Amino acid sequence: MVRDKKLRTVVMFDPELDDSNTLVRYLLYSNQFDTEGLIYTSSSLHWKGDGKGTLFYGESEHSQFGIGPITNWRWDEETRFMEEAVDIYAKVYPNLLVHAEGYPHPDELRSRILHGNVEFPGDISKDSPGSDLVKNLILDNKPGPLYLLTGAGQSTIGRALKSIEEEYKNSDQWKEIYEKVSKKVIIQSFGDQDGIYESYIGINWSEIEFREMATKIWGYPARKVVQPEDRHYLSAAWTRENVSVIGPFGEFYRVWGDGKLMHKNDFTDFFGFAGLDGEQLKKLGYWPWYANFFGRLEEPGSWISEGDTSMFMNLLDNGLDAHMDASYGGWGGRNGKDFDPNGVASKEFSSARWFGAAQRDFAARLKWTITPEYASANHSPVVKVIGLDNTIVKPGQTITLKAIVKDPDGDHLTGRWWQYEEAGTYPGTIELVTISEEENTKPEYNTYPFNVPSPGTIDMAELIKDEIEVTSQFTVPTDAVNGQTLHFILEASDNADQPLTSYQRVVLTVAR
Repeated sequence: MVRDKKLRTVVMFDPELDDSNTLVRYLLYSNQFDTEGLIYTSSSLHWKGDGKGTLFYGESEHSQFGIGPITNWRWDEETRFMEEAVDIYAKVYPNLLVHAEGYPHPDELRSRILHGNVEFPGDISKDSPGSDLVKNLILDNKPGPLYLLTGAGQSTIGRALKSIEEEYKNSDQWKEIYEKVSKKVIIQSFGDQDGIYESYIGINWSEIEFREMATKIWGYPARKVVQPEDRHYLSAAWTRENVSVIGPFGEFYRVWGDGKLMHKNDFTDFFGFAGLDGEQLKKLGYWPWYANFFGRLEEPGSWISEGDTSMFMNLLDNGLDAHMDASYGGWGGRNGKDFDPNGVASKEFSSARWFGAAQRDFAARLKWTITPEYASANHSPVVKVIGLDNTIVKPGQTITLKAIVKDPDGDHLTGRWWQYEEAGTYPGTIELVTISEEENTKPEYNTYPFNVPSPGTIDMAELIKDEIEVTSQFTVPTDAVNGQTLHFILEASDNADQPLTSYQRVVLTVAR
């Protein structure tokens, strides 16, 4: 699945190990984005200082330990994990191009790594290279939204907006500029990690859409919310086999007990130790907060965190169209609660329900990085909804949902339609009647007696030799009222060792 136009993104990180892991995943999907910037920015957990020995008397994470005033916090002068990740990307770039079109050239990404407002937490008093870039992107005339994605604080965004305000507020252009910015910018952030949204952006730019993307499933608490059938995706065994040993990105990816540190003398970063318990780490001068919160340390080699991954997961071109509206829901969750298998409404389930599919997809893309032949790797099924010419429906009307699913690798396929009740506004369950839910048999040509050219040399649709039809019907409820929406998801998977899943969403609106 390839959108007609890539979504424009600016991605902001601070030097936390989960940000580094998030960046690995982002780069593997960077063919789906127009990445306009990769920007270092501060938060209350990480800030660089001004390099002049200036003491900071305010509050940040250091304050809870009774430390201060200080010149910087958990940010080494030589921090360059973004550059390191892009250097690795450059090594695997030729292989990635074999498996999907659109990956940006490494030099393009390198040129877009900048420092934003990194000196002190929540400081928007002056411009930075990063804030200047964000400002220029906001003011340019390219069509479509600009997604500002931050896994750190919002000071770089805040400074860009404040600079626009300072330049235009007292001019005749202010109303036009304000409206343009408000319509164009969408902030997707893991929380308000420096208070800038609350203290400045939300007050002065209240019409900018802000999407809170904090989820537990992608962070340190993942084991608290993962579904039982997906728990093994956090294990040392699965992580070693599918991540840690898979090329240079796998080696770069942080796992429990890997012996690595993000910063020198950081007494909160104990994740690299293996074989020590919380008490032993305390004796070494560490603050083993994970053991304090979760009652244990985890098995060496297992998942630690990708805490900020949810900030871009709903922008992926996987067919869920979750970027369209914060209520839609996708791999990054949604701004509402989904009902878990026990019938309990849970915000965490709205992201955790997709975790297994997302992890398998991640593993497949990692394998692309070490696989120079298209036929030697797995690729997602291709889904197309057909025959649904009108998305406006009437109560009592019979609707047919039909999709054709194809697999680029000739794999056996299965598919199903289901109602995403929580995403729709009609407050009820609709009975779907399966008309066809075909399962094909593995064809002889799955052994590839034909040449598979790399993307870009031929229409990839011509390579797809197998397909199934998945069709269901339902009757629009007679109690549905004008304007209510019904969401249906077509979910299709191949039968590879690590099955890959693709989707298509159909949104129907009731009109009496």
